[in-house]
Amino acid sequence: MKDEMRANFDTLLTEYPSGMAVNSLIASKYFGIKQELVCVGNGAAELIKCLIENHCSGKTGFILPTFEEYPNRSLPENAVFFTPENRDFSYTADDVIGYFGGKGISSLLLINPDNPSGNYIPFNQLLRLIDWTGKQGIRLIVDESFVDFTENHIQNSLLKNSILEDNPHMTVVKSISKSYGVPGLRLGIVASADTDMIRSMRKEVAIWNINSFGEFYMQIFNKYEKDYFDACDKFIAERELFYNELKEIPFLRVIPSQANYFLCEVTGRFTSAELTGLLLQKYNILVKDCGGKSAFSGLNYIRIAVRDRNDNHYLYSTLKAL
Repeated sequence: MKDEMRANFDTLLTEYPSGMAVNSLIASKYFGIKQELVCVGNGAAELIKCLIENHCSGKTGFILPTFEEYPNRSLPENAVFFTPENRDFSYTADDVIGYFGGKGISSLLLINPDNPSGNYIPFNQLLRLIDWTGKQGIRLIVDESFVDFTENHIQNSLLKNSILEDNPHMTVVKSISKSYGVPGLRLGIVASADTDMIRSMRKEVAIWNINSFGEFYMQIFNKYEKDYFDACDKFIAERELFYNELKEIPFLRVIPSQANYFLCEVTGRFTSAELTGLLLQKYNILVKDCGGKSAFSGLNYIRIAVRDRNDNHYLYSTLKAL
């Protein structure tokens, strides 16, 4: 796929991309949903800003810890936070319903699997949450950027015409950066059967909001889709192997995950900042220090990406040596 993009480099560099009408059509074919349900973004970040600032009036519910671009785009007085009261920051659909029921929220954000905890609400539970928010008149925003890493991932996506059209109160956000490994292309979508909102968002973003390289990538991706899903299956097996390795490290408590990372509590010997600094300076390994994130209250947490066997084993061996 990269060779194909390289072969077209000169054209892609020197020609304008298409506008929103064409790119929304390409994205709809990419994900197998109707064109009128999709808005393409310069990464999901552009769409998150537009969605939260312009289409979430009133109070919005957030689950902590979270990807903080979402609450950062909300007015502080409109944010309602739920922090699960357990060591793994895990929660179910019933937990979410139980907490936000009666809180007077107009919108609710669910990142599924969540970032950075890796918590995942299974599909059947998720349908119950979708039904509840619909009956309560709450706009449900589901960010499923990491859903392709879940077990039975093909069945778990909400990007299906029937699900979207049956639930016009729901908006699905999908970052193409995360699971496809192309963050430099800056691609993401929102999908919803609230077509008035979709039309509005298309007008609110820039006229050429994605570049020619991103557009071409969406055009050619379907040729490589089988390879992609094969890779997802291999990834799930690798994640399980890496999880069992990390559990052997005595100063880490590894939280189970359905995403492409593990949230780990650093339980001894180091603070999260010390361990992060040591791994970078002495071993050229970069992990995410999550100690400063909301909900951790100064506790020591790091997030570790799941990569290929060589990288994962190198990190495991380094931690084991420490």
